[in-house]
Amino acid sequence: MATSRSFCGSSNITMLAAALLLLLSTSAVAQLDVGYYSNSCPHVEQIVREEMLGILQEAPTLAGPFLRLHFHDCFVRGCDASVLIDSTDVANKPAEKDAPPNKSLRGFGAVQRVKDRLQSACPNTVSCADVLALMARDAVVLAGGPTWPVALGRRDGRVSIANETNQLPPPTSNFTRLSKMFAAKGLDAKDIVVLSGGHTLGTARCVSFTDRLYNFTGANNPSDVDPALDTAYMAKLKSYCRSLADNTTLAEMDPGSFLTFDAGYYRLVAKRRGILHSDSALLEHPTTRAYVERQATGLFAAEFFRDFAESMIKMGNIGVLTGDQGEIRSKCYAVNK
Repeated sequence: MATSRSFCGSSNITMLAAALLLLLSTSAVAQLDVGYYSNSCPHVEQIVREEMLGILQEAPTLAGPFLRLHFHDCFVRGCDASVLIDSTDVANKPAEKDAPPNKSLRGFGAVQRVKDRLQSACPNTVSCADVLALMARDAVVLAGGPTWPVALGRRDGRVSIANETNQLPPPTSNFTRLSKMFAAKGLDAKDIVVLSGGHTLGTARCVSFTDRLYNFTGANNPSDVDPALDTAYMAKLKSYCRSLADNTTLAEMDPGSFLTFDAGYYRLVAKRRGILHSDSALLEHPTTRAYVERQATGLFAAEFFRDFAESMIKMGNIGVLTGDQGEIRSKCYAVNK
């Protein structure tokens, strides 16, 4: 999936790994089809959209978490819904769901709600992996963002291993680390900056960035702060993230419009007000910095919407299982017996 947009500085090994990933996944991706369920479950997208309307009316803050669920699923074992499996249901305990990077994930019950509706309409037909892909798309659309065609036909994995979540880019990542981890999934520098735009939705736990406020280099004193973070914004963050270990307080990723999908995130990043290390890291590379600065003008939101749709399609194709691979789970949290 790597294109001519690939960033500079990737190692030959990383590039080779990405090329092999592309080669291995091409045949599987070719089996995905927007009309995959046209005969077996013709109303699948309508059913998902109806359920999503109800879910987000009841809990509008779940739009961001649905997008994050899909991302965390695809970066570990590919888009196979392995992130949904309970630890009690796998041999190699714990499962991905209970790994530290996934402890703050939300929306599992809502995913099962959608799956249950589909089970009633089309028993044992629509995979949980496809449900996640459709819910992520609809979450963005219903929050005012772009739409895109979701090719379907993914199968569900039967394995989920907590230790494999080390493939997820941590919020503390600098650009070098981000670029290597995205390249391993066939994604490039433009995908990094575009998919980061998804941070326009949702919240982050204070603990994911409080080292920037209180203990940036490990000196553990009040002046040990991240110089890349705007000082006025830092003071604001400190007013509600009171300690380094605050694991309960939530901060809006895009303050004032965290329920709306827009390009406002880039204006924050350009002002050094990106809340995570990985947000600030977008200013470290010329390609991503240029994109941030262009979007920060507020004149190219339609371009961002198109780019986001393109990158989400690429991400949704990572490591998919198709054909006779995997299974169609009847319950998203448990492999079939």
